[in-house]
Amino acid sequence: MTQQDHKLLYSTAEHPLLDKPSEEKLREEVEELRRQLEEERQKNNKRAEEHKPRRPQRRTLWWVGIALVIVLILAFFLGFLPRHRREKRLAAEAQQEESALPVVHVTTARRSPPDARMLLPGTIQAITEAPIVARADGYLRKRYVDIGDHVKQGQVLGEIEAPDLDQQVVQARAQVQQAQAAFAQAKSNLAQGEANEALAKVSAERWTNLFKRGAVARQDYDTQQTNYQAQVANVGALTQAVSAARQNVSAAEANLGRLVELQGFERPRAPFDGIVTFRNIDVGALISTGNTLLFRIAQIGRLRTFINVPQNNAPTIQTGQPAGLIVLEYPGRIFNAVVTRASHSIDPTTRTMLTEVQVPNPDGALLPGMYVQADLTNARRYPPILIPSDALIVRSNGMFVGVAKREQSDQTQDPPYDVHLQQVGVGRDYGNQIEVVTGLKDGDSVIVNPNDAVREGAKVQVKQSKENPQQPDQQPANQPNANTERLAPAKGGTPQPKQSEKMNLRRGPGY
Repeated sequence: MTQQDHKLLYSTAEHPLLDKPSEEKLREEVEELRRQLEEERQKNNKRAEEHKPRRPQRRTLWWVGIALVIVLILAFFLGFLPRHRREKRLAAEAQQEESALPVVHVTTARRSPPDARMLLPGTIQAITEAPIVARADGYLRKRYVDIGDHVKQGQVLGEIEAPDLDQQVVQARAQVQQAQAAFAQAKSNLAQGEANEALAKVSAERWTNLFKRGAVARQDYDTQQTNYQAQVANVGALTQAVSAARQNVSAAEANLGRLVELQGFERPRAPFDGIVTFRNIDVGALISTGNTLLFRIAQIGRLRTFINVPQNNAPTIQTGQPAGLIVLEYPGRIFNAVVTRASHSIDPTTRTMLTEVQVPNPDGALLPGMYVQADLTNARRYPPILIPSDALIVRSNGMFVGVAKREQSDQTQDPPYDVHLQQVGVGRDYGNQIEVVTGLKDGDSVIVNPNDAVREGAKVQVKQSKENPQQPDQQPANQPNANTERLAPAKGGTPQPKQSEKMNLRRGPGY
C-alpha cells in the first residue's frame, strides 16, 4: 500500500461512514481505494499511449518509395546522360581534330610608316654658365647677391678686403714715379751730352782749320779731334740710358696696371646677365686666390640639352631640324626646340651621335638640370617590315618567323598551306610589335602566336588574324617605350592590344 493509500485509509475525519460498523467501513474504504487505484492506472496508461511513437501506415511507405524512384530516374537523365553525350562529342571532336589539318592565325607583313618619332632622354643645361672664382687674397667684406638673384652684366656681387694688395698698389705707384724721375734725369743727361758734343764738334773744326794753316801743333789738333769723338760716344751712351729709363717706366706702369687690375677683383662682377645658382661664401670668409669659388651664374634665357641619337637614326639628323621637349612637370605642354649642333661622329662605345638641342626659355619655366625627353621626327627612306611580337620564334641558332605559303599549282577550293621557318634579323622593339630588317618582304603571310604544329614543311590551314601589324601602338607623348622610340601612326590607324584573343595553352618554341 502506498503512502497515498495509507493517508486515505486513516483520514476518517472527512469520511461519511464513520458511524457504521468497522467491518463495513473497512470494506467500503477498500472499494474506494480500489476505485481510485484503477483511475490512477487508467490515467497512467493514457499518458503512456500519448507519448508512444506512432507507426507509419503502409500506404505512406509506398508513396515514399515511389518518390525515391522518380528522383533517381530524374538524376540519371539530368546528370549521366548529358555527361555521356558531352564525352562522346568531345571524343568525336578530338578524333576529328587529329585527322584534320591544324589551324593557324596569320597576318600580312607590311612596311612600317616612313616617319618615326624618337623620344630620347636628356638633361637641360644653361646655354652659358660661369663660376666666379676669387683673384684676390683677403676676407669678404660685403655680399650683395644670393642664390636665385637675377644679376646684370657688370653688377658688383661683393667686396673683398685685401690690404696686402692695396699696399702693393701703393708701392707700384711709387716705383712708377721713381722710374719716371730716372727717365727724366736720363733725358737731361742726354741733352747735356748732346751740348758737349756740339761744342766739341765746333772746337774740332776750328782746330782743323788752324792745323791746315800750320798755326797749331799736331798734338793739339789730335787732342781736339779725340775729344769730339769721346763726346759723340757719350751721347750714344746717354741715348741708351734714356731708352732703358723709358723701359723701366713702362715696366713699372705695367706692374702698377696688373696690381690695379687685381685690385679690381676685390669687387667681383657678373660677366653676363643671368641668375645666381650657387653661393659658396659669406661675410668674413677667408678668400684664397684661384681656390675659393664665390658664385656660379647661369644664363637661362636660352637653354640646351644634349641627346645621344642611335646610329641607325644618325644620318637623318640635320642642323635646324625642329624638335620638341617634353617635361613631366608640365603635362600636355611641348616646348618648341631646334637641333643646333651635331658631332657628325659615332661614339664606338655607345654607337650614338652626340646632338645638341636648344630651346628658348623666356618665361623661365625650364630650369637647368631638369630631365626632359626630346621628341624628334625621323624620316626613313627604307622603312622596315613590321610584324607582331608574338610571331617571333627565338631559338638557339637565331630568330625565326613562320611563313605560310601555298603552291600556285594547287587548284583545290581550300588548299592547305606549307609552313616555312624563315630566319630574320630584327630591329626596334615597340612592345607588341617588332621591326624586321632582313628575311621578310612586304605581303608575306606571317603566322601569329605559333604553336607546336608550326614546324618546317607542315601542312596547316590559315585564318586571318584580327591584329594589324602596320598600325603601331599609340603611346602617350610623355611616356617612352622600351627603345625610346615610336612610329608615327599611319592614316586611319587605331591602337590594337598586344594580345587580342586568348593565348593558346600549347605554345611553341620561343615562349
